[in-house]
Amino acid sequence: MQYRESKGHQMSEQNNNRSVSVLGLGPIGQAMVRAFLAAGVEVTVWNRSTAKVDAMVELGAKRAETVAEALSANEVSVLSLTHYAAMYDVLGQAPEALADKVIVNMSSDSPEKARAGAAWVRERGAQFLSGGVMSAGENIEHPASYIFYSGPQEVFDAHAELLRPLSPQEYLGTDDGLAQIFYQALLTTFHPWLIAFDQATAMIARSGHDIAQFVPFAVRSSEAYPYFMQEFSVANQNGGWADLATLKMMDAGAQHIIDASEEVGVDAGFSHLAQSYWRKAIAASEAAGKPVSTFELIKGE
Repeated sequence: MQYRESKGHQMSEQNNNRSVSVLGLGPIGQAMVRAFLAAGVEVTVWNRSTAKVDAMVELGAKRAETVAEALSANEVSVLSLTHYAAMYDVLGQAPEALADKVIVNMSSDSPEKARAGAAWVRERGAQFLSGGVMSAGENIEHPASYIFYSGPQEVFDAHAELLRPLSPQEYLGTDDGLAQIFYQALLTTFHPWLIAFDQATAMIARSGHDIAQFVPFAVRSSEAYPYFMQEFSVANQNGGWADLATLKMMDAGAQHIIDASEEVGVDAGFSHLAQSYWRKAIAASEAAGKPVSTFELIKGE
């Protein structure tokens, strides 16, 4: 189920009186405070380092000297921390202040740690939502930015309007870990792209050519990615697709990339890793007497 930001929403006088606490003022936490303030939401902030609190207070936020004060100030508290372990460190300073509150944890971590964190919060009398912030860097206002939410439907519905200024909303379901499953799955595709782009542009630069000349072609090539994602997602829903001749072609193609990189002194470790998967699939296919996909190998089947 999806819950998307409605277009042309006009903030009412009642909405202008909304309030929220934000605990954790890293780059995303600060961006959230600014978004809330711009939408007319009253914000109370807490952070371990006071300099970041001072900066937000200058913008119009209210200062909380302690975690207990931040939690007590409002019904809903948004956490923007490094990981879920930090949530225990922070909220553990004032567990008695959690009763009848709502904790929306936007911190990144594994799905199981999100589920355990949700249980810990509820055991102390609060409601809980998990969030995964899919932002373009620190820019939560970028058109490509949005936030995954998961947890009880009624809790999300009750507070979706308050959270709306942060980014468009994608409610996924009741599983507390689901926001992190989708969030981490998308980062799984993004991180290799970052490394691959570094290798590609290093190859261009070490060859004595202009990265800027290359970039338009990289963007143009990326326009085909949605097609490949749709095609391979259908195949992977049916166990994965493989053809021995194609696997051997991918192995050879990886070798060509490795050669092009290493000829000019570029680290091709990422391409060696990719090649290792094609070679594993070739070996598994030959052993099984039928094509075995990389999807099957990665999935553990």
